[in-house]
Amino acid sequence: MQNEFRYAIGLMSGTSLDGLDLVYVKFNNFDYKDFQIIHAETRAYNKDWKHILSDAITLSTEELNKINDDYGLYLGRCVNEFIEKFRINNLDFIASHGHTVFHQPDKGITLQIGNGKKIAEMTNIKVVCDFRAQDVNLGGQGAPLVPIGDELLFEEYDYCLNLGGFANVSYKSKNERIAFDICPVNIVLNYYTKKIGLDYDKNGNIARSGKVNSDLLVKLNALEFYKKQPPKSLGLEWVKSEIFPLINNLETNIPTILKTFVKHSTFQISEVIKNSNKVLITGGGAFNTYFIQEVERNINKKINMAPELLIEYKEALIFAFLGLLKLKNEVNCLKSVTGASKDHATGVIFNPKNRQS
Repeated sequence: MQNEFRYAIGLMSGTSLDGLDLVYVKFNNFDYKDFQIIHAETRAYNKDWKHILSDAITLSTEELNKINDDYGLYLGRCVNEFIEKFRINNLDFIASHGHTVFHQPDKGITLQIGNGKKIAEMTNIKVVCDFRAQDVNLGGQGAPLVPIGDELLFEEYDYCLNLGGFANVSYKSKNERIAFDICPVNIVLNYYTKKIGLDYDKNGNIARSGKVNSDLLVKLNALEFYKKQPPKSLGLEWVKSEIFPLINNLETNIPTILKTFVKHSTFQISEVIKNSNKVLITGGGAFNTYFIQEVERNINKKINMAPELLIEYKEALIFAFLGLLKLKNEVNCLKSVTGASKDHATGVIFNPKNRQS
């Protein structure tokens, strides 16, 4: 008989480069809603890793292969330090999202660095990783992957909204789980905030102080992506080609850029969730007071916020859950979400003794 509980460490690194999220979580093997985040922390990237990860998109194949290995070793060290810090002695596996460098599913391309074999070697623990590539090979978007967790762990919510580098949403429609990227959020807000020497706009205070550039707002809302029907997903490449040039051509004042972009992204989000009665909002953007107030104003409803631990670590939690489902050979990726040819169990498994399965 299988053990009643499985213990995992989930790793998540988002496009906004806030840092590496680590969670140690316990899952009931027979009742997935019975789970507990036991320990969690975010390890901020130092300047070197921020530079490497933000510039990885420009590297050659040979350079990327080296960074893939180096980042895998870095993840392994972080896990070992996390295990030691919290004196973890019961651990079945590690599930790692990696860090996204390329995501162009329409061209059949997606790449998350962080070599799982290196993590397994460093930790001597089984690793599940590379969750996106198989879905793209099956004709899917390779994203978002979190909705299977929304389906099985948080089904009581009408909408599950994550505010990270991008805003993505998951909801049930006609007995199918629908999910997609709505718009960029922190990947843009943090980029411009850094131009004035700050990592992020705390509570949205700088954006709140700005003015709205109406011409820019109209052009942002008119971008072709917003007319597409799901499944659809976004990547850094799209932001660099569509968002940054548009903003830089029409506005230079940072508070005005931030306010205008908050107005843009909260409008796009509100158009999706406006009919919700119960919404779960997670991700770093949930702590942006001004941003949340703008969403509430647009939908004319008060949002009850989730517990702080869940807000910060839901994605790392769900990647641990994806790993559990993969190890049990259960579906962890839904065709209704990604557009793949079939539901499937995605991910690659690395065993500590260099065996891949």
